[in-house]
Amino acid sequence: MGREDSHYRPERVDGRGSAGSGSGGATGRVSVPGANVPHRPSPPAGSARVGPAHHGSDPASGSARVGPPHDPTVPLNWPGAPAPIPVSPPVPPVAAAPPVPSGPPPGRPRRGRRLVAALACVLVLAVAVAGLAVLRPGPVAGWLGDDDSTGPAAATSPEPSPQAVLAGPDGNAPLPTGAGIRAALDPLVRAAALGDRVHVSVADVSTGQALYGSGQDTATVPASVTKLATGVAVLAARGTAHRIPTRAVAGANPGEVVLVGGGDPTLAVDKNGFYPGAARLDDLAAQVRDALGGTAPTKVIVDSSLFSGPVFEPGWDADIPTGGFGAAITALMTDGARKDPVQARRTAEQTNHAAERVPQPDLTAGRQFAKLLGLSGGAAQVARGTAPAATGATGTAPGAELGKVESLPMIRLVDIMISDSDNVIAEAMARQVALAKGKPGSFAGGAAATDQVLGELGLPAGEISLADGSGLSRTNRISPSLLTDLITLAGNGSHPELAAIFGGLPVGGWSGTLDERYRAAATRAGAGVVRAKTGTLSGVNAIAGTVTTADGRLLTFAVLTDRTQGSLDETRAALDRISSALAGCGCR
Repeated sequence: MGREDSHYRPERVDGRGSAGSGSGGATGRVSVPGANVPHRPSPPAGSARVGPAHHGSDPASGSARVGPPHDPTVPLNWPGAPAPIPVSPPVPPVAAAPPVPSGPPPGRPRRGRRLVAALACVLVLAVAVAGLAVLRPGPVAGWLGDDDSTGPAAATSPEPSPQAVLAGPDGNAPLPTGAGIRAALDPLVRAAALGDRVHVSVADVSTGQALYGSGQDTATVPASVTKLATGVAVLAARGTAHRIPTRAVAGANPGEVVLVGGGDPTLAVDKNGFYPGAARLDDLAAQVRDALGGTAPTKVIVDSSLFSGPVFEPGWDADIPTGGFGAAITALMTDGARKDPVQARRTAEQTNHAAERVPQPDLTAGRQFAKLLGLSGGAAQVARGTAPAATGATGTAPGAELGKVESLPMIRLVDIMISDSDNVIAEAMARQVALAKGKPGSFAGGAAATDQVLGELGLPAGEISLADGSGLSRTNRISPSLLTDLITLAGNGSHPELAAIFGGLPVGGWSGTLDERYRAAATRAGAGVVRAKTGTLSGVNAIAGTVTTADGRLLTFAVLTDRTQGSLDETRAALDRISSALAGCGCR
């Protein structure tokens, strides 16, 4: 069964049928001093433009933010319902996957942007900063850090070096022409299954040159394609090596332990956690017992105050909390708030990666920790509170650190987020962007900080308006051209840390949300050469990524449609025909 990211029903895809959304909307955008973000010239002649040609707004879709902004001072809302999400794709056969850019061919800047035209190895750059050359798609969760889930054999049988499955493109491959791409795509963009709001952008990754546009600057509901923006923002704000801490400190009274959440959504209770290599509460409990010495633990207090505001984004559909793909977002949780991580792993394929979530993840984590400390009965019950100020405290004095564990590095969290379309990780990543930029760790703070970071990177922040980091909100808006700009920037070598977004991109016909796509005769040309992030809400379908032409030229594309008419299968097939057409032609 194919892994899809979001299956929720927008009552009106224009966002007007929902409550207010987060900050970062049409008003209140962060101004970036000195940012060079000029108005785009039109694509080459023949690249039809559908819809308004202005930036960052779309009257037809109601792209201006609906409702009041989030108030980060609003207390946490604790609904009494659970909810879940997805994990790892297979590895494609050797020598059959999409090419990786291997050199920095010169080219002209795209649409007036001063983007470096050096095309570095996209996937290799994603992990070169971490000291690895990852040459196969899918999560790198088993390749970095400690993971004792592999058992004792791991010590004597190290994993062999990964095989090189991504061939480099032909640096001399001819550039497609606008007329050639128009001839290939225009009939496909008009497919009935895509509805009457189909917005497309195609560009050359090497030069950044725009090759085709159809409503390319129109703000469109992106669904889970939003995660590309979240991934780029958190990699820019935190860096690839950043790890999220979970700490235990001494409470105000002897034997009290305060468990302080740092926002790690992958934290496990023990070796049976959902995410391979994740930090573990049993390790933290062992540190605490050592630090306390002869003092017996008496009580656990949970400090999840790092995140603020509502735990569900107000614009989310009502069924998201219990639908299996979302969860209450708190600064402390285990296994992405899954109620039974072992069962969730076992049934991932059958359930399309849905899993029951606990309604109050921070309190659940606190109770798990209390049991690990040997507390039982009434003593194992926990309450929310705040950690005493450290003020240089040592030993077991109030506020003294008793132990700390750290998450997987950011490069791995982003990889899993994109590969598995993990909504809970995405929301945690957006809050990391907020915290890095001095904003509240909330939906509103994450949205505003993502806008800010993208603007600082020289991207057109006026063409993105977010309410969350996962794409579950129907009020999110992104233009296709912003996505192709973002992918070009991540792959052109000017910001090597951003290339980490490519490591987890699903591969057409082999992995992730694309594992069962690109298999029909009409789309087979895209198998192995399309690497893309998908997005799905009812009535909304999107895909954005890279594709290599028959001549060996690496292109970036984004197709967003938020008023679809056909069935889900018909719409996906129509989307796949667009990128397959690019894969199968030289388009000259």
